[in-house]
Amino acid sequence: MTKMEEKEEELSKPIHIDGEDMFEHHRIVVDDSQVMMRLDKFLTNQMANMTRNKAQKAMDKGLVRVNGEQAKASYKIKPGDVILIVQAFPKPDKKLIPENIPVDIVHEDDQFVLVNKAAGMVVHPSYGHFTGTLMNALAYHIENLPDTGDETRPGLVHRLDKNTTGIMLVAKNEVALVHLQKQFFERTTYRRYHALVWGDLKEDEGTITGNIGRSLKNRKMMTVFPDGDYGKHAVTHYKVLERFGYVTYVECRLETGRTHQIRAHFKYLGHPLFNDDEYGGDRVLKGTTFSKYKQFIHNCFKTIPRHVLHAKALGFNHPATEEWFQFDSELPQDFQNVLERWRNYTTQRLLKEGNGIVLDDDDE
Repeated sequence: MTKMEEKEEELSKPIHIDGEDMFEHHRIVVDDSQVMMRLDKFLTNQMANMTRNKAQKAMDKGLVRVNGEQAKASYKIKPGDVILIVQAFPKPDKKLIPENIPVDIVHEDDQFVLVNKAAGMVVHPSYGHFTGTLMNALAYHIENLPDTGDETRPGLVHRLDKNTTGIMLVAKNEVALVHLQKQFFERTTYRRYHALVWGDLKEDEGTITGNIGRSLKNRKMMTVFPDGDYGKHAVTHYKVLERFGYVTYVECRLETGRTHQIRAHFKYLGHPLFNDDEYGGDRVLKGTTFSKYKQFIHNCFKTIPRHVLHAKALGFNHPATEEWFQFDSELPQDFQNVLERWRNYTTQRLLKEGNGIVLDDDDE
């Protein structure tokens, strides 16, 4: 185990205070250029709505940790320190509550159900999302989903992010669950995604390879560790479907299935997903400085207020018959709409350039 892995393992251990399990609420890694400063003053500078009084009270309760140890307000922070602010876990009811929520089921038989997941729907209950999830909906529509070892995830074979749309697979009995999970583990499934990414990719086809692990600076994000000293092996193959100059429409085929794999890999490549607020794609990253262009981008963000990623196709062997099943789904309407906006914008731009018109602020 490398030093980085040892440090990450130590800092990720459960924290217990007065008999309560605590979870990481904020994580700050002190920058290499940071001068020494009292911890309470540093936190007021780094965090919105944080006063020195609030910081000191949190430290008195043991809710602030530096490098895994309880910290005092007078502690002098130094470069490389990892500061955690923790809170108590809520005590949710682990029982999955069936809820009558509409679900787009594209195929169902006695072995599995295929769902076309909508944007904004969380897959299973978790902190902050105890109800209204896909699993709550399926528990209402389908009785006796097989046990996965977690009462909130019966039958779940794989997951999609909250704002990723597309095909998802859920097993309806234990034999099917084991069979389907084995196919995902052995990478014999076929998974194809469509995405819109920032920038003009150099190659028409390519492969992104790089270990993916949880970021040491932000636990909500995944990052690429190209040296392979941390994280899990991950491979994403891609090909260009359409070029719009400032953004590119791509198809991705997953060889592995890591958390946030496509989002983290394209961020590492320098082409984050369009409007991905967690991986830096929600800003005007490419194009001109003209105000009309910037307004066009913001209008695109309104058209699809999420990262532009869709799980388009899924293929696997049927758990009962071994017959190859492959399902394809249409792009959701917001995805289609933003592509059409870019097609129109690109066409108009090429027409103006072809007619020798010099583009100015009004043209953009």
